[in-house]
Amino acid sequence: QVQLVESGGGLVQAGGSLRLSCAASGRTFSSYAMGWFRQAPGKEREFVAAVSWNVARTNYADSVKGRFIVSRDNAKNTVALQMNSLKPEDTAVYYCAADEYGPGSPLSREYAYWGQGTQVTVSS
Repeated sequence: QVQLVESGGGLVQAGGSLRLSCAASGRTFSSYAMGWFRQAPGKEREFVAAVSWNVARTNYADSVKGRFIVSRDNAKNTVALQMNSLKPEDTAVYYCAADEYGPGSPLSREYAYWGQGTQVTVSS
């Protein structure tokens, strides 16, 4: 069982940066692929980025490639999402999720554990 808590959301102007963090409970954090997803009002939840359980691979949605960076710190049981060059269309609730021994899938159904989400609002 893994419990996830996101932090770091807020209001930022277009072109700015935010760093989201997700803290995980449990002693087997390193066994989980960690993903970030987002959901804007009236839209379906979509994949943003993920890092595989063995840190061998990262995966990004085309819409954030070159702007967002996902990283993990197994010693601290955390995963971060550095978001640069933010755009108004990045406005959403951002969720982290965990998938045991996962490859960093873009499919939300592969992730068994989810955080409560953190709001990111980008003003134009």
